[in-house]
Amino acid sequence: MSTTTYETILVTQDGAIATITINRPDKLNALSPVVIRELTAAVVALRGVEGPSAVRALVLTGAGDKAFVAGADIAAMQQMTAPEAYAFSAAGHRLGYELEMSPFPVIAAVNGFALGGGCELVLACDLAYAADHARFGQPEVNLGVIPGFGGTQRLTRRIGPARARELVFTGDLIGADEAKRVGLVNDVVPRAELLAKATEVAQKIAKKGPLAIAAAKRVMQRGADLELTAAHELEAQAFGVLFGSQDQKEGMSAFLAKRPATFGGR
Repeated sequence: MSTTTYETILVTQDGAIATITINRPDKLNALSPVVIRELTAAVVALRGVEGPSAVRALVLTGAGDKAFVAGADIAAMQQMTAPEAYAFSAAGHRLGYELEMSPFPVIAAVNGFALGGGCELVLACDLAYAADHARFGQPEVNLGVIPGFGGTQRLTRRIGPARARELVFTGDLIGADEAKRVGLVNDVVPRAELLAKATEVAQKIAKKGPLAIAAAKRVMQRGADLELTAAHELEAQAFGVLFGSQDQKEGMSAFLAKRPATFGGR
């Protein structure tokens, strides 16, 4: 296992599974400009790893058991000018983009409060699992602002416009079970089992064809905003391209031979 330490985050890699832990438990893992910059740099670095050490799934979590990310760092935001606030928002949007564009699935292990920027970070992940004490919300209107890291857009796409508007307009928080009911998270588990659950799912994904996983993620994301016929064409093109890969040949040969496939990402 390898470990890389930044100022505000920890990055570990065990085989094909990487884990990023936001490491500011005394600040409830709040997203400061430094945290956002380091998270973005870490995701870009993991995307750049190729060959046998390539990452096939990423788990994102927070240090401690109180908060995943309790929000953006209000102390850091309080004195921002309008141009500085715009730059801060743009940096958060870039982080979300890097997570969404990563070829590997990103799994949020929500170990407590996921509020404001924390909820938006969950929304930028492909899958999310929550500890039973986790709480979610977009309470920015209580501060006289709106979600700035994609919440007004991704929350609507994740849980539907009516419920998203209610959460954004009221600033109300919801518990883990309600988050599962509305589709914000995939499942809820006891807090002691959270990281094991997220890692188990990551390991299952890591055994699949990485080119196929990357293509499926890309097509599902891009196709969501296309007209259905165009989205189907996008899928057909990606399906066809995969038949030129070694992974496709290995996967189908293994199936016919009734043996586990060994994918190389080629």
